[in-house]
Amino acid sequence: MVGLVIVSHSRKAAEGIAEVAAEMGGDTRIEPVGGDGQGGFGTVPDDIEDALAAADDGEGVVVLVDLGSAVMNADVAIEMSDVDAVIADAPVLEGAVNAAVAATSPKATLDSVREQAEAARDVDKL
Repeated sequence: MVGLVIVSHSRKAAEGIAEVAAEMGGDTRIEPVGGDGQGGFGTVPDDIEDALAAADDGEGVVVLVDLGSAVMNADVAIEMSDVDAVIADAPVLEGAVNAAVAATSPKATLDSVREQAEAARDVDKL
């Protein structure tokens, strides 16, 4: 099953988004990661790399990120990792929910889960 990693500058935000996505994601592995490792705001490539490994069961991982440097640090983590992973260009909460649902399909692929995450960009709220 394709796994998910939620990267936020706030550990609490990443955990909350993962919790919401897990409500729809069945057995999907969803790993939240965030913060600077010392209780502050930020993202750390090594922590993201650990989350990639924890979320992967061999079918790859879709990464959802909140803000600018999270993208850069997720890219660094993916380059350091042996995990097949891609970053979704998607709103982090809505994208995570879409990706979690998509990952439950027995036909899910890394690309199909990323595409569903990115489809959340076009969802109207009103």
